[in-house]
Amino acid sequence: FIRDLLLKIPQNSPDLDWEVIRPFVMKFQQTTSPVTAKGVEDTAFYSYNRLTSLNEVGGEPQHFGVRLSTFHQYMQDRATQWPSSLSSTSTHDTKRSEDVRARINVVSEIPAEWRQHLKTWNRLNKKAKQSINDQPTPSLNEEYLIYQTLLGAWPSGVFSEPVQQQFLARIQGYMVKALREAKVNTSWLNPDEAYETAVGEFLSRILSLGSSNAFLQDFIPFQQRLAKYGIYNSLSQVLIKILAPGVPDFYQGTELWDFSLVDPDNRQPVDYSLRQQRLSELQHLQRTTSPLDLVHTLLQDAENGLIKMYLTTTALHVRKRYPQLFLKGSYLPLESKGEHAHHVCGFIRQDDTHICLTVFPRFLTRLIPDQTISPLGEPIWGQTAMLLFPEIASHSFRNILTQEIVTPQNCLGMLGLPVGTLFQHFPFAVLEPVS
Repeated sequence: FIRDLLLKIPQNSPDLDWEVIRPFVMKFQQTTSPVTAKGVEDTAFYSYNRLTSLNEVGGEPQHFGVRLSTFHQYMQDRATQWPSSLSSTSTHDTKRSEDVRARINVVSEIPAEWRQHLKTWNRLNKKAKQSINDQPTPSLNEEYLIYQTLLGAWPSGVFSEPVQQQFLARIQGYMVKALREAKVNTSWLNPDEAYETAVGEFLSRILSLGSSNAFLQDFIPFQQRLAKYGIYNSLSQVLIKILAPGVPDFYQGTELWDFSLVDPDNRQPVDYSLRQQRLSELQHLQRTTSPLDLVHTLLQDAENGLIKMYLTTTALHVRKRYPQLFLKGSYLPLESKGEHAHHVCGFIRQDDTHICLTVFPRFLTRLIPDQTISPLGEPIWGQTAMLLFPEIASHSFRNILTQEIVTPQNCLGMLGLPVGTLFQHFPFAVLEPVS
């Protein structure tokens, strides 16, 4: 009976007074969002730490991604039903920024290696724990959250003493909020300051600089390796956000790498002067170097964030040039074939007058286990190809990111574009037909 009322299923009984029922239903509906926010996003998401990159507003952390075919179907549905929906990857309310999540996602590709490092870190850091309320502090679940947080939010560049002090303060502040939101060992209503202090001191010990810190000696090389793959994840995400169906939304400061956590960490003042400076640097490089030299430089210096700004600005210019294509155009999946087909994804946006192809890599830890090697050229990709529909296979294409011209070839018995050619100099492609 209650279910039928709340779902507003018509009842045959003449005794039902909908003038009374309707206000009750509406008031109940008004409570569902805050209850969900407080019970799930602001409680469960801080204690269910299996893979924290999934613990996002509106997310379902029990689901570890979807099949590629499901992704393509979703995008096709979005193009036809909700083409003007926002595509947002970071906001003032996200639990972790887009680039933090992109790093943590890499863990899902290397579970055995991740498990081994966790065992090592837990053993090395036992001596950094205290006993509060007769239990080691932090708990194992909280410790697991800490390691994922460090992997995702770790600052780029040299971990010097000033960087360490600033980062430690950020993580200590974050963990106080995370502990209180989880409501397991402390909370906003009943804070256990002794427990929170012990967790903060644990962080201070494991992040201390010096040759005697065996944890950092093991952690930093692993984090740097993972962060390299995270860069490719982030850049693929940029292209999807801008060129797939939907309207791209950008949170302040995310033009460059953003490794912020939940508020108040993600609401700090943005250094707009730095971003203006970096944009000027990028524009200078575009004027003074060849497209291939430009992308080579961006790949070599990926940590400075110019490569993210380049993909963002270039893809936005494409979208500006063809507004109707990206607002109303259809979405078609590109099929990949060959030995490394699992590691590449692509799609087509098409309307009556224009067409644009987007191709990007994925799951690179298995394709290039050595993170110092870039996923470029035929030696990496072999005979892998993106197959083309007959109606577009007669075109040659220009990669807007590199200005290279690529021509369809016979690939595995069908016309297509060899991925080793597409990614000869840069592991991303945004293609338009050559007139």
